[in-house]
Amino acid sequence: MSVAVETFGFFLAAVGLLMLGVTLPHSYWRVSTVHGNVITTNTIFENLWHSCATDSLGVYNCWEFPSMLALSGYIQACRALMITAILLGFLGLFLGMAGLRCTNIGGIVLSRKAKLAATAGALHILAGCCGMVAISWYASNITQDFFNPLYSGTKYELGPALYLGWSASLLAILGGVCLCSNCCKAREEDPAASTRLSYKASAVRSAALAAHLPPAASDGDNSFDKYGKNAYV
Repeated sequence: MSVAVETFGFFLAAVGLLMLGVTLPHSYWRVSTVHGNVITTNTIFENLWHSCATDSLGVYNCWEFPSMLALSGYIQACRALMITAILLGFLGLFLGMAGLRCTNIGGIVLSRKAKLAATAGALHILAGCCGMVAISWYASNITQDFFNPLYSGTKYELGPALYLGWSASLLAILGGVCLCSNCCKAREEDPAASTRLSYKASAVRSAALAAHLPPAASDGDNSFDKYGKNAYV
């Protein structure tokens, strides 16, 4: 059952990494709201890299953000966190492939596979946390501007990319937890470790050896009975 949980966690983490990779270039991180706007024919949607505007005819124009240093600090931080999450996820994916007990890569022993699987799980958990922080931080700024009555700029709502990112981060964290949950059990199930028995000298003598050795005094026979009284004079 533990092997199935470990494999299931690996596939959960792989799906979470794939969804994080889709979330990063997704265009709909935030979408302009029609609430309180006089002009409702134009829609603006943005992500971490560019902003687009579309009209009622479906024609849209996109332009990339001109300068990274001119962006808000939270957008720069979200970029860094998302890229870090994907890099950690890829590293955890490679370590997880080598650490699964259902794979045989390089003849790695089971105890070392458990360490690799635990390391991969920790990397997936870190990747999920980085993605969760980035998505939540971005969503917090959207809601803060939306409910701020003094904000005069364009107000946005949460885009579908944020919900995709939350789901991806959750899958990555759950997959990492499943990978880490079996690291302690693998040591107990290691056949190499179970065969290392402590040496204990045998107290039972073989029949051939006992036939050539004189009977010991501890065997219950009194060896002095074999000699007469004159033998001690």
